[in-house]
Amino acid sequence: MKYLAAYLLLLQGGNAAPTAADIKKVVEAVGVEAEESRISALLSSLEGKGSIEEIVAAGQAKLATVPVGGAAVSSGGAAAAGGAAGEEAAEEKEEEAAEESDDDMGFGLFD
Repeated sequence: MKYLAAYLLLLQGGNAAPTAADIKKVVEAVGVEAEESRISALLSSLEGKGSIEEIVAAGQAKLATVPVGGAAVSSGGAAAAGGAAGEEAAEEKEEEAAEESDDDMGFGLFD
């Protein structure tokens, strides 16, 4: 993903045809080691595909067909768990899970 981001940054910066050396320079400028094989794989996958706008439009069309629904929570589950008390307990568990996710990393975003 970092190589694609570097490629897109170069395009935005006015470089109409970024090379492997250009991408490597951008990636290494932020202190990350660049892998030549991944850069060449990216460039070969983009070769002959047209403009980046066409590639993005084709990707959006494909993405529109991907189901994005997750597991639905039924309202019957809350009623079976004791009505309002069950809903409150479920909300508390969600809040605790959100708080614990920050603790796992050892720091908070705004600490």
